[in-house]
Amino acid sequence: MNKQIAGMVLASVAPAVQAVPPDLAGTWTLVAADVQRPDGSIERDYGAAPKGRLAIDAQGRYTLQIFKAERPRFASADKAAGTSEELRAAVLGSSTHYGTLALEDGLLVFRIEAASFPNWEGTVQRRSFELHGDELRYRVPARPDGGIPMSVWRRLP
Repeated sequence: MNKQIAGMVLASVAPAVQAVPPDLAGTWTLVAADVQRPDGSIERDYGAAPKGRLAIDAQGRYTLQIFKAERPRFASADKAAGTSEELRAAVLGSSTHYGTLALEDGLLVFRIEAASFPNWEGTVQRRSFELHGDELRYRVPARPDGGIPMSVWRRLP
């Protein structure tokens, strides 16, 4: 009896979790990676023509990569020989992570297992989103400077 009561209590306070909707499963290409500044202005966050892929499987596993197209090439063919400027541009010109994705209380919930920014590993990010046909838009949690990254993806055929 106590187990039944505990289960009912937990069910009533747990967020409404839904597996990734079939509409989200698939492969997406990046259309825009912008940032909204605290004053409301919008800027290109990864250059004029960012590159990226988002793949989501039916079980909610995802992998995501975003790259600034204008990243400079290293002078050396050896990545380990990159200058501090080259390494900085490479790190700040990319964002990658993977993990699981679910729909909870109307938000996309990214449970990040590994990321190019190590501070994100093991974190959970909730993102408001809009899905209209083959276009997915979402807003990333605000950065320390108040900027809110916004991503727009288009489903690949």
